Amino acid sequence: MNTLLSGPHVTIHNPVLHIVLYQPEIPANTGNIARLCGAARLPLHLIHPLGFKVDHKHLRRAGLDYWPQVDVRQHRSFEDFIETVEPGARLICLSVHCGEFYTKADVNKGDYVMFGPETRGLPPDIRETYPCFKIPIWGKVRSLNLATAVGIVTYHFLHTLGLF
Repeated sequence: MNTLLSGPHVTIHNPVLHIVLYQPEIPANTGNIARLCGAARLPLHLIHPLGFKVDHKHLRRAGLDYWPQVDVRQHRSFEDFIETVEPGARLICLSVHCGEFYTKADVNKGDYVMFGPETRGLPPDIRETYPCFKIPIWGKVRSLNLATAVGIVTYHFLHTLGLF
């Protein structure tokens, strides 16, 4: 398979966090999140099906020349992804449909932080099985852009873990 995400990439060993996108739909969001993961040295897990092809021009443009610096790990399904979660690590979910704010999450080194697709969010069975948190929204909007939400939560968790 000759695609944007199949080329040489870094492999991050013992990452501080893992960022997980469950069935992302918008290539530009995924590209921007990949850039964030490259900057923070965090693996990016993509759970299929994706709403775009991994060689999509908007995905490529959003990541510019940073793709080789991103540890991208693709999974055929949520079940396949769960089998790869490191022993002792937890899956922390983010959804506008959850009650507690993300600042209440007890995050540990090596945990996985998962975000749902832009139009549907995470399915109820996942939200009800794993710890789930939300970002507060005070205005009259339904949600934040996925890339913005990932940035807010990721850097807060990195700060909580003492990285800066």
